[in-house]
Amino acid sequence: MDLALYAEGLGFYTAGRSRFGPGGDFYTASHVHPLFAATIARHLEGVRRSLGSARPFSIVELGPGDGALAEGIVRSLAGAATSGGPIEYVLVDRSEPLGLRARDRVERAGRAAGIRVRSRPDAGGEGPFSGAVLANELLDAQPARRLRWTGAGWAELGVRWDGSRLVAAESRTVRPVGGGPLPPGETDGLVVEVSPSAEAFVREVADHLVRGVLLILDYGMEESELRRAHPAGTLAAVRSHRTVSDPLDRPGETDLSTFVNFTRVRAAARSAGWTEVAFDRQAEALGRWGYPELLSEAIRRTRSPEEEVRLRLGSKNLLFGFDRFRALELVPASAGPPRDGVTHEGRGAGR
Repeated sequence: MDLALYAEGLGFYTAGRSRFGPGGDFYTASHVHPLFAATIARHLEGVRRSLGSARPFSIVELGPGDGALAEGIVRSLAGAATSGGPIEYVLVDRSEPLGLRARDRVERAGRAAGIRVRSRPDAGGEGPFSGAVLANELLDAQPARRLRWTGAGWAELGVRWDGSRLVAAESRTVRPVGGGPLPPGETDGLVVEVSPSAEAFVREVADHLVRGVLLILDYGMEESELRRAHPAGTLAAVRSHRTVSDPLDRPGETDLSTFVNFTRVRAAARSAGWTEVAFDRQAEALGRWGYPELLSEAIRRTRSPEEEVRLRLGSKNLLFGFDRFRALELVPASAGPPRDGVTHEGRGAGR
């Protein structure tokens, strides 16, 4: 999965094609409605105020894709950038071609907004910092391990080369699963996916973010929900907005993803020293962060009934078309209890 997505010059994200939006292979919430970025920007400005707006504030987005979300956030923060300390937006992407295109796009918005935009190869290469780290639809695209319950134990699902193509393979030799052993399967044939890369991501950010917030927005469930709802696993292959039946067909030309196992990610966060502020549906998080007010303002600015209808339909798609998405909000435990602007009701309550 790692090679198919990220092999230099050959992987789905590294071969140089644009993969996002109507003309690509899939779209994200930032392509559906501009209020998605505006709402996140509003929340990040609240985080900035809680830290003291006179300080420099860094927003680090991991896996920015084509830069659509970053561009929207930067534009929405234009007014905030004229008061208080400087704001910078940092793009971190494993794909050099995608990263360069995203930076060009976001830099244009940054110049107009008075926000410095730059890129770097990893989240913590410059040492400890304060601010916000944003991961929107990042963890689902991290390489995952797939394990199948045989009745007697777990077997590892992988691939092998049969001389002409990749084919599915299974091994009864299973490497240890980080973050604690998997409980036995409820039924024979149950498939569970875990992503060491996703869990390592929250540990890496914990090593470098000393004050601020980590926002993870992605589709996924708790492990118990995944076992009940998806006993065959959640590995999905998509090409040109269509589901591909064989995920091993044309590797490097097909997006591969799995639902985020939030039980494992949240456990990794706790062990890394994060304090969980909130974990709930993405639509509920947007509601807390000011989406209803921003929508009302946008409706008042519409110039025709047709424009208002389009706005409302786009809003409906954003809130209900992403129903499987969750928002996980974390703060460094060493920073003390969350202050106003970051604290939310329902801290630590999984739904």
